[in-house]
Amino acid sequence: MYEFAYNDVIEDSHQTLRAREQAAMDRVIGMLRAAQEKGPQSRELIDALFYLRRLWTIFIDDLNDPNNELPAQLRAGIISIGVWMMKEIDRVRGGSTNDLTPMIEINVLIRNGLK
Repeated sequence: MYEFAYNDVIEDSHQTLRAREQAAMDRVIGMLRAAQEKGPQSRELIDALFYLRRLWTIFIDDLNDPNNELPAQLRAGIISIGVWMMKEIDRVRGGSTNDLTPMIEINVLIRNGLK
């Protein structure tokens, strides 16, 4: 009986965490879209890039945790995406590009994969 209740709590915890990740991704996608509309040098862009960097830093840290239960190959793939995201953030901040579309699309794909 206790094992069954414990498994329910663990499953609920995973669902809760997944919902939080989805909400964070929804937020960053919305911020990136607003920043794309406002253009370079906008406050929306600064806020979106700051939030995006924080979010992906958290993801990468979690994926690097030895206790993370995702398969190693999947973790490595998502970490690679995170590294790319960080480089893309730097490119936007440095003025090399103003196109946020690739970042938006990748985050949408990741968010959809959480469902």
